[in-house]
Amino acid sequence: MSTYYSEEHEWVLVEGDTATFGITKHAADQLGEIVFVEQKEVGDSFEKGDEIGVIESVKAASEIYAPVDGEVVEVNGDLEDSPANLNESPEGDAWIYKIKLSDAGQLEDLMDLDGYKAFIS
Repeated sequence: MSTYYSEEHEWVLVEGDTATFGITKHAADQLGEIVFVEQKEVGDSFEKGDEIGVIESVKAASEIYAPVDGEVVEVNGDLEDSPANLNESPEGDAWIYKIKLSDAGQLEDLMDLDGYKAFIS
């Protein structure tokens, strides 16, 4: 398992040809209290950079962008009823999507943890 990070403050945990992803703790802290999450549906396909959801907080709304090409294979339905979970466990139980990767080579364009820490500092 490897974890990657995007400049849009998303993390991607890769296991085989499937990836789980969500927003980083840094992003959740910047957003403040999250009150709503709009998500795609299972079976939806997208390309890297596509808008694939929206997170609304008491401060602002922020788009979720696809860090890689893929297809949604699972949506974290808990976020519909409890969007604040993203504040409590953004890099754990409050993942947003599980996707089937279309092009694993795109992971090379993402950062490792050290690179992400340098990016946000």
